[in-house]
Amino acid sequence: TWHLKKIPQIVSERTFSLDSPKFEAKTKLELNSVCGIECQRKLPVPSLSDLKDLLSYETIFENGTRTLTEVNVLGLALDPAGNTTTRKSSRKKRQIYGTDSRFSIYDKRFMTNFPFNTAVKISTGCSGILISPKHVLTAAHCLHNGKDYVKGSKRLRVGLMKTKSRGDGRKRKAAKRNGMPSFQWTRVKSTHIPKGWFKGVSGDIALDYDYAVLELKRPHKRKYMELGISPAIKMMPGSMIHFSGFDNDRSGQLVYRFCSISDESNDLFYQYCDAEPGSTGSGVYLRLKEPNKKKWKRKIIAVFSGHQWVDVNGEQQDYNVAVRITPLKYAQICFWIHGNDENCTRG
Repeated sequence: TWHLKKIPQIVSERTFSLDSPKFEAKTKLELNSVCGIECQRKLPVPSLSDLKDLLSYETIFENGTRTLTEVNVLGLALDPAGNTTTRKSSRKKRQIYGTDSRFSIYDKRFMTNFPFNTAVKISTGCSGILISPKHVLTAAHCLHNGKDYVKGSKRLRVGLMKTKSRGDGRKRKAAKRNGMPSFQWTRVKSTHIPKGWFKGVSGDIALDYDYAVLELKRPHKRKYMELGISPAIKMMPGSMIHFSGFDNDRSGQLVYRFCSISDESNDLFYQYCDAEPGSTGSGVYLRLKEPNKKKWKRKIIAVFSGHQWVDVNGEQQDYNVAVRITPLKYAQICFWIHGNDENCTRG
């Protein structure tokens, strides 16, 4: 079951104007030499002042202007255990190997209904998920490489799957025959990225903060998926997670997959879900029962960060990783959605 947790509060303290970025970075869907699970075990536990710095955030607006908001964190109990893990697993080369366990969703009845209709395409080449009538959750590295915003992020757009195709009849028939979704593209009004993404506790870009929220210019009228706080692996049915996105090797198709999680740190899930670039930024969700009800409910508990390479004992090793929605991240994303902390006391 989903258990309600009291959430720490994130409140804004000061907002500063920053220079407009250059928007010249190249989109990089795989990250090299970031701090992986072995490296994370050695990191110190962030202090309250560290967390205030890491959870401060940049907002970039449609016209290219940019602000930095400093935050305070209230009601937080720090965990002295640090970046612990529950189990060890051997690393394997995993993007796709052996049997490809992904499913392309062709049927329009599935594609345009919950939960698959919550998956969206980001114009920089990633995926995302609807989390409110006006907000999309995705990966930060789809928009920013740690130093500058990527090309195309100034005129960022989000593609929502359409039920009906318009325009050229032959294209429409071909799309219907191939089971490919067509998209309704919406401009992005503003984007929030946590400061922890630009410089993590390891002194480099940190996967722990590889998430961003986009505010759409116009609200959509679709069912979206609620946020949840990610439970520990042992609290998940079969340790199973699910996510859908737009993998590059299956152009124009919505691709669904599920798999079990192999390992976890305080902020990351390590798993071997079959995935290709393009699916990064997808919302990772699971199904648990609602308290005192027999009904199952899906909630987003992580953001798929993608296939990553890390240095382990001088060698490059790889894994697929997802950024967990911790109580602090839940508080921050909830604050971005609602603009206040009143709606974000429990999650």
